[in-house]
Amino acid sequence: MEENKRSMWQFPWRYPESIAFVLGVLVVGYVLQAFIGSFDFSLLLWPVNGILGGVVILLSLLLALKRKNPIVQWLSGVPMAVSLIGGLLLLGLLMGLTPQVKHIHHGDTSPASVLGLRQMTTSWPFVLLYFFTLLSLGTLIMRRLFHFRIADYAFYLNHIGLWLLLFAAGWGAADMKRYVMHIREGEVEWRVYNDRGDVLELPVGIRLNDFTMEEYPPQLTVIDRETGNAQPESKPDYLQLEELPVSGRLAHWDIEVEQYIHQAIRNSDSTYHEVFMPGASPAALVKTVDRTNGEISRGWISCGNRAQLYMTLPLTNEYMLVMTQPEPKRFVSDINIYTEDGTEAHALLAVNKPHRAGPWMLYQYGYDYEAGKLSSYTSIELVYDPWVVAVYIGIILLAAGSACMLWIGNRRKEATDDVE
Repeated sequence: MEENKRSMWQFPWRYPESIAFVLGVLVVGYVLQAFIGSFDFSLLLWPVNGILGGVVILLSLLLALKRKNPIVQWLSGVPMAVSLIGGLLLLGLLMGLTPQVKHIHHGDTSPASVLGLRQMTTSWPFVLLYFFTLLSLGTLIMRRLFHFRIADYAFYLNHIGLWLLLFAAGWGAADMKRYVMHIREGEVEWRVYNDRGDVLELPVGIRLNDFTMEEYPPQLTVIDRETGNAQPESKPDYLQLEELPVSGRLAHWDIEVEQYIHQAIRNSDSTYHEVFMPGASPAALVKTVDRTNGEISRGWISCGNRAQLYMTLPLTNEYMLVMTQPEPKRFVSDINIYTEDGTEAHALLAVNKPHRAGPWMLYQYGYDYEAGKLSSYTSIELVYDPWVVAVYIGIILLAAGSACMLWIGNRRKEATDDVE
């Protein structure tokens, strides 16, 4: 009996044709990337992205009207969907393995830069696959809506939510704006700088009432007096200053901390006392014993800051004991937020605790790292994203649809078990 073999590109198209189509799209994308560079998302600023979204919906509707056409069935079928997702996953893997940059220098001719691997989300291969994913998903949704059934509510929630999420997070990103505003204590600031260094005035102003910082206790270490390298250089030792008593070994010295003051002011040239005030710095009274010859050293050391000089404890002609600068544990900006319509709001801005002011999201970005807790200004990142509501709606619909699909699947399984 002669076996009939199906040839390539013979309808109905399945996985071989879908994979070949996706590979072709990638090849076309890399050719465009090599010759004209990355896709310019600034071309999709509102209302262009809204118009293109309408075009994709209209095109999906027109294709769905020809739902019996084999090409339309293939475009909105499972093999095409799986192939597109596989292509996006491949690009996502390359993105994770290649360091991403915001700008590529004109003289950078490395293959990763020329092919857009270092700016994956603006590369032509990614943009083309993203477009066909929206078109394929939109056509599938329209086909199912033409035969609407209330029993398919989970499908509608899941797929409409996914389409909305992809569209808003992709083309909607063209309208997203990010700025960093530097504000000094007691001042109100409305201005920021863009990427070109131009001064812009925003519709939101911020007053910095106070900047506060909590710090971890500093550490002690032995350093070389000439190089400043912690000892031993192959694997430096550090002793964390926590609640007394604190003792340990650094290099070949036994260390005992007799007194520790986290906020200290110099009492004399070589002693400290506790004072809770700006400019205070950690200080410790330390005793050391050299294990090689039994020599004992004792004295105060401090890491210092902009208001006070540091203090070290000499051990030998080559080495001395020092205190490292304390690491920030938490820093908070006490701010007032003003908008053009006259509204005012108060917020405590901290890392991982942003604040929303209308369409703007405010994030604690930084401070004067050299001054530490004496920083006289704070840096706040302001993000404007008018599409974020659509993204949230898409996520909610997608999550609801997924939950409904799981629930329906469990009900069907229970019904099957009961029949058996």
